[in-house]
Amino acid sequence: MSVKVEVIEGGVPHNNILIAGLVGTLVCIYLTYLNVLTGTELFSFFGGLAVVAALVWGSHTIKVLCSYGIGTGVPSAGMIAFGSGVIAMLLATRFGIMAPVVALVLAAVIGFILGYVSNNILNMKIPAMVQALTEMAIVGALTLMGFAALITGGFTFAGLTSGSISVMGMILPSYQASFIGGGLIAVAFLLGAIAIQHPFNATLGPGWKQDRMLMLTAECGFLSMIVAAVMSFALISAVAALISLVVAIFGWIYTYQQYMEMSKRDAAAWLDAKPIPDVEAH
Repeated sequence: MSVKVEVIEGGVPHNNILIAGLVGTLVCIYLTYLNVLTGTELFSFFGGLAVVAALVWGSHTIKVLCSYGIGTGVPSAGMIAFGSGVIAMLLATRFGIMAPVVALVLAAVIGFILGYVSNNILNMKIPAMVQALTEMAIVGALTLMGFAALITGGFTFAGLTSGSISVMGMILPSYQASFIGGGLIAVAFLLGAIAIQHPFNATLGPGWKQDRMLMLTAECGFLSMIVAAVMSFALISAVAALISLVVAIFGWIYTYQQYMEMSKRDAAAWLDAKPIPDVEAH
């Protein structure tokens, strides 16, 4: 398959976004472990911040991949990110405190295999395919782990598969009252997959600006965090869930306002239409 590179000038290099997104996501996920150390659930909101960091990185990865003339692949890129990432995430939860690192490694292996198959068996021959699918699998795995930590207060297998209910004053185990048993993982899957693919779809074109797209991603991430925080009321303490909800709402309001300002800026700048630039160094 022959492709024509259609990319836009300017912006922060992708590798810088990759490093910042990866480090920020892992740090935030591990900060949720403060729940275990303090015996509370008050630090669950860091899982939501991990989601936002991962999505910002992932949306730019989709931009890099789909700049090679495969714009119709944007929605499928979001789905493959979480379809491959959920496998790594579920396997990694069995490794306790090492789960985020194990998820990263497993997702990288799965993503690399998918990228290799796409380029060398399906013969897509897209230069960025292997790296992009590797990155997106990692993003999918860590995003789901962030959602899990936000909703349940932790990221280990036991906490994601079992909960508890009160029957006549007795606390009994319940597998339905859990992140996986209650089907909340499916909601998290869709929240992440839509949030990661929408920003590039919504901002592509001759007026594309990197900061506007990434701000929209953060806004979508906080919007997803609001939904996840509401779901967390069923599984963690009301105070912890409320903290997550407040953080999500304030984050969404700020990023929405910033995105609107950037949209007005770029709309005014493009009153005088210009040719679409076709050169950029990623």
